[in-house]
Amino acid sequence: MKKTVINGVNYYPHSNGGGLVAETATVSKTAYIGPDAIVFGHAKIFDNAKIDGDAKIFDNVIVYAYAEVYGDAKVGGNVEIAGHAKVWGHAEVNDEVKIYDHAEIYGWAKVYDNAEVSDYAEVRGFAEVYGDAKICKEEKVGANAKMY
Repeated sequence: MKKTVINGVNYYPHSNGGGLVAETATVSKTAYIGPDAIVFGHAKIFDNAKIDGDAKIFDNVIVYAYAEVYGDAKVGGNVEIAGHAKVWGHAEVNDEVKIYDHAEIYGWAKVYDNAEVSDYAEVRGFAEVYGDAKICKEEKVGANAKMY
């Protein structure tokens, strides 16, 4: 395996997809890390989770089950993404956020603080969801909306 060093940390291509995984991160063999994706910090990717495009997963993020993060999405902090949830486009997710079931965060949306997005809910466009907001069922938050 070809090693890449970035800021003094060793990165290795993942066996399923070829994306870079820092030696400090944990990624299961069944997870897919696309060729341009990067996983670093103490992030954990398990099960059949998929990280693709130019996505960046870092800090203490956990992505598992069939969850997907792709496009130019950036996910950091202590975020948990599970089920069939998707984060894509230029979305940014950080802090203590939980995203699960079939929820989707996309476009230029930002979700942070202690927010939760679940069920079939969507956060899209330039929307921001933060504080202790809980977006669930089939709720849609879009445009320039701010929910907290």
